[in-house]
Amino acid sequence: MTLRLRFAPSPTGFLHVGGARTALFNWLLARKEGGVFALRIEDTDQERSSEEMVEAILAGLSWLGLDWDEGPFFQSLGIDRHRADVAALLERGAAYRDFTTPDELVRLRVDHPTRGLRFPREAAEALRPGEAEEKAAAGEPHAVRFRIPDGETVWEDRVHGKTRFRNADIEDLVLLRTDGTPTYNLAVASDDAEMRINLVIRGDDHISNTPKQILIYEALGHPVPGFAHVPMILGTDGKRLSKRHGATAIGEYAGQGILPEAMVNFLALLGWSPGTDEEVLTRDELVARFSLDRILKKSSVFDTKKLEWLNGQHLARKSPAELAPLLVESLPPGERERTEAWIESEPERFARLVRLLQPRSRSLTELAEQSRAYVLDPPQYDPEAEADFWLPDLEGATARLFALQEKLGEIETWEGAALERALRTLAEERGEGAAKLIHPLRVAVTGRAVSPGIFEVLMVLGRDRAMARIGTALDRLESLRNRRS
Repeated sequence: MTLRLRFAPSPTGFLHVGGARTALFNWLLARKEGGVFALRIEDTDQERSSEEMVEAILAGLSWLGLDWDEGPFFQSLGIDRHRADVAALLERGAAYRDFTTPDELVRLRVDHPTRGLRFPREAAEALRPGEAEEKAAAGEPHAVRFRIPDGETVWEDRVHGKTRFRNADIEDLVLLRTDGTPTYNLAVASDDAEMRINLVIRGDDHISNTPKQILIYEALGHPVPGFAHVPMILGTDGKRLSKRHGATAIGEYAGQGILPEAMVNFLALLGWSPGTDEEVLTRDELVARFSLDRILKKSSVFDTKKLEWLNGQHLARKSPAELAPLLVESLPPGERERTEAWIESEPERFARLVRLLQPRSRSLTELAEQSRAYVLDPPQYDPEAEADFWLPDLEGATARLFALQEKLGEIETWEGAALERALRTLAEERGEGAAKLIHPLRVAVTGRAVSPGIFEVLMVLGRDRAMARIGTALDRLESLRNRRS
């Protein structure tokens, strides 16, 4: 039998971390077992659902690379089937009409606290035969409730093992509201049966819904699917992950320079173990190793630092060619065209730049920001860098850059060893440490106080651009001196 799984988000919000992790687990198992991964949009809450949220959910899944095999199906289009299922349950005596108003229900429960969860059933059963149908035909407002049977509901959860609920602890749940719209548990059971879903993987927060849905499956005569309830995701404070812990929507992480493969890797490790100490895993490796047997029962902690570390690892594995379009997309719109032109005109220099910056970057955003100092001319001078290495001794900084301009200009072959030899020779001639030359030079050619090794920087820039930047820096120093005088 083909394994059929589904992800069924509600379009009342963006695709959040917990939902993305649930989708991933379903997708991984479907791909591992050659099964079907279906997508259903649970949009029966028309007041809170929106097309914008639907598009955001689809975009989030696509960004993660979680392609679906069927759908998206929209739950709201199944409302006629939902009502037909309720009619069948009424016909079989598994459901009843409840004419109790919400206010009456509250009052009756307060006045008769020992009557338990089944009080609406007693009120319905007090009606004479056929009276409920007459009242309904006359248009009297009412809900339809499921008649919870006696006994207990038991299933073998694929994560938690044998799980049981006393039916006496479950209220006769509403199937249809007074406005004729289906409730969550009825719609989910009806839709899953229609879609032939035979394994439901979802969060632990749904575990109390499972006995209700099992009872509805059985009452309708549908096969009961298997269930696997995965642990919740917590913040570092041990509380359920929410906006107070930072970004929770997947789209926010995409905007922060997180790679989709890093997010997939990270989400997979939230509640699942590969069985080894390995942490950096590709999508194909995750598919090959994934199994429900290794899903943990304990809740997992969303550690942003761990995500950033994993992102840096995946970033370091990418080739310059793979990173080029991603890096350009991460830049401000006004800089993209110039950067693309530079990459196309000097692909080897770009490749050298990427390899230089990759070990220093944990996100595409960081990589793009660092690359700006090498791509854009003239460089933007960081005021703090100027304050640290130029402003305390403007005359000295100017003299050192003039000397460097002359010394570096004499180099025949612009390569690391020759550049280092020239700079250190100049430092000896001037009777000062090499750092006295390196710091103002770094600000001159990058605009920043911190960079990779200065000789690697000079090689990435190339002779012409490096010398031009030294000239620009000298003009800048003259301007600063004039302001002081």
